[in-house]
Parts: sequence; structure tokens; C-alpha cells
Amino acid sequence: MLEDAGIKTSLVLTKTLSMSSRAMIEALIAGERDPAVLADLAVGKAGSKITDLREALTGRFEDHHAFLMSQALAHIDSIDAQIAAFDQRIDAETAPLRRQHDLLVTIPGVSTRLAQVVIAETGADMTRFCTAAALASWSGVAPGNNQSAGRSYSGATTHGNVWLKGALGDAAAAAARTKGTYLNAHYRRLIRRMGKKRALVAVMHKIVIAAWHMLTNDTDYQDLGPSHWQQHPQQVKRRQQRLIAELSALGVDTSGLAPA
Repeated sequence: MLEDAGIKTSLVLTKTLSMSSRAMIEALIAGERDPAVLADLAVGKAGSKITDLREALTGRFEDHHAFLMSQALAHIDSIDAQIAAFDQRIDAETAPLRRQHDLLVTIPGVSTRLAQVVIAETGADMTRFCTAAALASWSGVAPGNNQSAGRSYSGATTHGNVWLKGALGDAAAAAARTKGTYLNAHYRRLIRRMGKKRALVAVMHKIVIAAWHMLTNDTDYQDLGPSHWQQHPQQVKRRQQRLIAELSALGVDTSGLAPA
């Protein structure tokens, strides 16, 4: 509707319903049309963009735009009120499990909402799952075991609990973007040979395994660090072997070299 009215605040402000933008929209609905007056409603960082805002707020906002915008804002406010009511109820229901919630949110990528989904779907009772692998399988993030005549075929994951699996997917996507963490490094290490989707599933698997151990042992998340795999003895040995092979291919005498 703003675009239809020639209002281009989206080119200047990051969010359409930020505090500044909301104030301008409400002023437009109330009948204010002067771009200078509207731009002066900017607060915070938006206050440094007054000149651009004046140009962006120069449009053809009319009464029918005001009516439609007022209805849209009322609808948004109604939905926000419903969300707040649900959040309040969820907080009350999960209050006895506050400790488990506080543990889960220490995992990179796990927000309050995602922790609540894990608690809701599992009851935060890990005694129901004899091992971490059992929880991963129930969640639908464990590779399938598809073998025939000694040969392994597709290891596609099972369907699992769709709500928990969806929450783990959101958590993995967020964790993959957290710089300087083990999960981010794990994702980047796998994406080259597995692709984005399978690498994300691998991160989901790591998160749910960590959650099982944390809730079972009542302990915070311990990040292994981004260089964990590079420092792993097996990885160090493989890298040494690869480098020795490269030197040998270049004609360097490697007879006296051997992996530690």
C-alpha cells in the first residue's frame, strides 16, 4: 500500500514497521501529508536519514490508503496481541522446566522458541530415550541404515517427529551462521562434499545429540571450537599424508618423512 501511494520508505529504513516507520504511517493515517513533518518523526539511527526520508515520503497518500493502512495496522496489532497471549501461556506452562530451557538456549542457534519446542515434544525427559542416538532417530535426523547383500544404499533420514525436526532445522540454519563456533565449522567442513541440505541435517544431528547429553547430565553446552576437527589426531595425520604426497609429486625426497 505504501508503494501504491508512492511512499518509498522501504528504500531508506530497514523495517517497514520500525518505531520510526510506524510513527510516520500513523501520522499519514491521521492526515499529515507534509514530508518534512513526517521525516522529523524519525528516531534513533533513522534520524540521520532525514533528507532521504523527506524525498521518500513525497507521494500521493490519499484517504483510501489511510483507511486500508489503518485496517492493516489493526490486524497486525491483533495478531501481536494473540502472540503475546500465547507466549505468556507457554512461559507459564514451561516455568517448571526453566532449568532445561536455560540449558538448551546455550546451544548456538537454539532460541527461546526452539527450546520450547524441544521441551514440548520431548517433555525434557531424556529417560524416555535410552541413548542420544535413539533421540536422534525419533527426531528424524539420524541417517537411515539401508543395506542389502553387504552393500550400503541411500542413508536418507526417517520422517521422525515433524515439529521437533522443523525446530532443529531452524536451529541448524542459525547455528551454521554463528561465526567462531564448532557447529559453524562443522557445517562449512561438510558443505563442500555433501551440499547444503545434507550438511544442515548433520548439524541438526549434532544439536539433538548435544541436547540429549545436556539434559541427561544437567550441564551447559560446551563448544569444541572452530578448530576442533583441524586439531583432531586423525585429521592431522590425514593432512600430513596429503602434504607428503604433494611434496612427493613435486619431486621432493620424502623418504625421511612420515606422519607423526
